[in-house]
Amino acid sequence: MVERQLRRRGITDSRVLAAMTRVPRHRFVPPERQWEAYADYPLPIGAGQTISQPYIVALMTAALELTGTEKILEIGTGSGYQTAILAELAREVRTIERITALSLAAQDRLRTWGYANVRFFIGDGTVGLPDEAPFDRIIATGGFPRLPALLLAQLADSGIFVAPVGGRTFQHLLQVRKHGDTFTQADLGGCRFVPLTGKEGW
Repeated sequence: MVERQLRRRGITDSRVLAAMTRVPRHRFVPPERQWEAYADYPLPIGAGQTISQPYIVALMTAALELTGTEKILEIGTGSGYQTAILAELAREVRTIERITALSLAAQDRLRTWGYANVRFFIGDGTVGLPDEAPFDRIIATGGFPRLPALLLAQLADSGIFVAPVGGRTFQHLLQVRKHGDTFTQADLGGCRFVPLTGKEGW
C-alpha cells in the first residue's frame, strides 16, 4: 500500500508513511471486507459511513504538517483508522463521532492497542469541542457545505484545518491556515466524502 499507492502518488512525508505502515488497516474494516482493506478505495463500515481510501488518509494527514507536538481535533471518528494514524503522529487527539456504535467500537480498538493519547466524544462534531479549544490542527472526515465558522474559531493561531468542502456528493479538499484574524486556503483537489450531519453540516 505504502509503496504502490502512496509514494507513487506523491506522498513524501516520511512520518506519515511510517505511521501508515504501522497501523493495520484491515483491523478497521468489517471482517467480510478485510481482503479489500489495502485497496485504494473507500469501504463501508456500517451506519452509512465509510473508511477513506489510503491515499486520501495520507494526503489529509500530510496536509496537517504534524511534528509530534500538536493537539488535534478530529471530526468524525468512524472506524478509528484516521484516529490511530493521528495518535501515532501527534501529542494528543480529541475525536468526536455522532454515531454511538461507531464511537464505542473505535474506542475498543484503540484502547486495546494501547493508544493513551486519544479522548473520545459522542455528539455533533460540526460544532467541535469549544471547551477543549484551542486546537493546533483540526481535520474532518466528512463533507461540509461551507467552511465551518465554529470550527475555525477553535483553531489556534498558525493552526491548520483540513476538510472536504462542497456539495453532498463531490467536494474539494481544503487546507486552511489561520494567521491572526485572517485565513488562507489551498485546494488539494476533488474528493468524495459522506456529508457531515449537524449544525455546521447538512
